[in-house]
Amino acid sequence: MANSPQARKRARQNDKRRLHNASLRSFMRTKLKHVFAALGSGDASAAKAALDEAVPVLDRMVSKGIIEKNKAARHKSRLNAKVKALAS
Repeated sequence: MANSPQARKRARQNDKRRLHNASLRSFMRTKLKHVFAALGSGDASAAKAALDEAVPVLDRMVSKGIIEKNKAARHKSRLNAKVKALAS
């Protein structure tokens, strides 16, 4: 329970940031799901386009501190490998 005015303000800020970060995380996951859906459909050009949209979103989430850089690199690497395998 926040008792001091500073603690109450900090609690308000934390709630606001948590909701904003959750929305950004959801947006990122949606972009990743678009790539998986394109991969599942077997359309290589759609998968490449979806990946090209997802990569900057992953990079933006790293710069905002939503995810770690290694997690973004892992996602990008695995998705890129799957898109390349589908294209060949």
